[in-house]
Amino acid sequence: MDRVTRHDLKTDKFATEVGHSVQYVAAHRTQVIRYGVAVLLVIVLGVGIYYFRRSQHETRQADLSAALRLKDAVVGAPKPGDPRPSFGSQTEKDNAIKKAFENVIAKHGGSNEAAVAHYSMGSIASDAGKTAEAEKHFRAAVEAGSGGYAAVAKLSLAQTLQVQGKNADAEKLLRELIANPTTLVSKEQATFALVRMLATTNPAEARKLLAPYEKDSRVTVARIAASLLAEIPAK
Repeated sequence: MDRVTRHDLKTDKFATEVGHSVQYVAAHRTQVIRYGVAVLLVIVLGVGIYYFRRSQHETRQADLSAALRLKDAVVGAPKPGDPRPSFGSQTEKDNAIKKAFENVIAKHGGSNEAAVAHYSMGSIASDAGKTAEAEKHFRAAVEAGSGGYAAVAKLSLAQTLQVQGKNADAEKLLRELIANPTTLVSKEQATFALVRMLATTNPAEARKLLAPYEKDSRVTVARIAASLLAEIPAK
């Protein structure tokens, strides 16, 4: 009997609460509908933004991939079955590559894809001995990229600045990379780059930087450290 009473009480309480809820909805139907519509709009907007960003990302990736593929293009008549694009001359190929990267930068400025495009153009300029142009593109890549993308561009920028004799600016960038390593530019990589730069200008500092790595448990790291140490002029 007691068990039945407890069941009835719970049932009655539940029915009462349901009744109150129904009465509230009936009395505030307009507010409830407005609230529901607002929540639905937020959900729809969130889903829309997600798919829009995903679509934009895929577009950026496609444009960048198309530009990068041109670097492997064939100059002259392509062989049968070769899927790579072809150009009649190296000049035509170079112009097409430049235009493709410029298109990525113009359409997707401020993205990691634009950073890669700037970096690629900087590398091309560097290989051609155009250090000022290379510096411009590497700086743009640092500004556009995030995380590892910016770090790789910063490392190349530091090396370009060193070539131009701007050692103070290069050293500053390398020390920033040492303090903030990424998956694409490790602390060791940045340190070794700085050691190479300081080897002749500040050999004592270069040796100090190498000291923690001379007996590193990682064989490759220790080997590189030993090789760099041998390149530093004797005291």
